Amino acid sequence: MTILADAPRITPNWRFLLSNPIHLLSFGFGSGLMKKAPGTWGTLVAYPVFFPLLALGIHGWMLVALCLPLFLIGVYACGVTGRALGVHDYGGIVWDEVVGMLMVLAFAPASWAGWMLAFALFRLFDIVKPWPIRWFDQRVGGGFGVMVDDVIAALFALAAQAAIWHWL
Repeated sequence: MTILADAPRITPNWRFLLSNPIHLLSFGFGSGLMKKAPGTWGTLVAYPVFFPLLALGIHGWMLVALCLPLFLIGVYACGVTGRALGVHDYGGIVWDEVVGMLMVLAFAPASWAGWMLAFALFRLFDIVKPWPIRWFDQRVGGGFGVMVDDVIAALFALAAQAAIWHWL
């Protein structure tokens, strides 16, 4: 976490999230407040977003297209919340996990095995951060920096997912 010099340090809680809908979104509707593994909890928020979209027939490239405005909203929202907290990429800011996971779910086979593998692969790449994910995570700031490393992790997870399902 990089501390920003121009913003006060605030400990996030429900009062902070409810003070501004942007903070509530950045924190994955509260999932980012979890003390242990907020990124994992934030990733799980993608499922209640995904299943209604899937029921409406929004999957594949249509879902990826929907992720573009969600990404842009995230750049703004995560930047605002990071500045309010005084921390560039606070662990509880999890909107990036939600958007990244939706990208992976867009091409996951429509089965519990497909959805669980998508989760495992996305979390693996988001946690381990192989090059170039770690490079972006360490060097790109602001809301864009918060969002972009998770999109790259999603691309890695998509490639691994495609390879695994190809061989099964």
